[in-house]
Amino acid sequence: MSGFLFSSLSRPVSIVLILLMLGVSVLPAFAQEAASLNGSALDSDEDFLWDDEEEAPVVSDPLEPFNRGMFWVNDKLYFYLLKPVARVYRVVPEPARNSVNRAFSNLGTPVRFLNATLQFKFKEAGTELGRFVVNSTVGILGLFDPARKMGLKKHDEDFGQTLGHYGAGPGFYLVLPLFGPSSLRDGVGRVADTFVDPISSPYYLKLKQEEQIGLKVYDRVNALSLDKDSYEGIKRDALDPYLFVRNAYLQHRAAKVEE
Repeated sequence: MSGFLFSSLSRPVSIVLILLMLGVSVLPAFAQEAASLNGSALDSDEDFLWDDEEEAPVVSDPLEPFNRGMFWVNDKLYFYLLKPVARVYRVVPEPARNSVNRAFSNLGTPVRFLNATLQFKFKEAGTELGRFVVNSTVGILGLFDPARKMGLKKHDEDFGQTLGHYGAGPGFYLVLPLFGPSSLRDGVGRVADTFVDPISSPYYLKLKQEEQIGLKVYDRVNALSLDKDSYEGIKRDALDPYLFVRNAYLQHRAAKVEE
């Protein structure tokens, strides 16, 4: 089926269509993170994430007009392209979609393992290695997560966090067309991690570009199908969804660096 799709479309068109679906799927991820961080505190978008005794990090957003424009574009792509696809995909039973989500997470182990090691978090790195061995064998290529029942909890690490661990600030905030909220530091980190991620790395599976993008899109659509419309909740309740997502992203990343 995928071969027919790519043979029917020109290479540039097929890649652009898939990138559209891939990139804007990051919107609900940070909306969901924001909701979990502070519940229903949506009445003040500038400081809703910060406790009275906690100083909010300085936000550098010199490109705000551009960022708001890209936020609008990503928002429309999310509502009119990606979300409808994810809703149709919900015909697949939820347990099956959860298994797919775990399998993709298992594939991301090299990124987490390497970055934990680079930060000298050897306990976390060992946990990631143990999880990979257990889940890839007993868990049938990661479809199940017996390692969690053994007390081996996943530790999210990436190269943006590694840079932050060694003192690199986030730099200016940036909303990337198609790829959503980011920062200068995390953008660099995202590129570096592609060389470690088994799907995108030229050193592991050596997949064709179309196969890499197709797998990434499937991963994001599957994950979005499991989301409980958290981004829609932010759009409905937040005074300024742009500020909400920006602040949620910055707090989320600051917390990850501090872990």
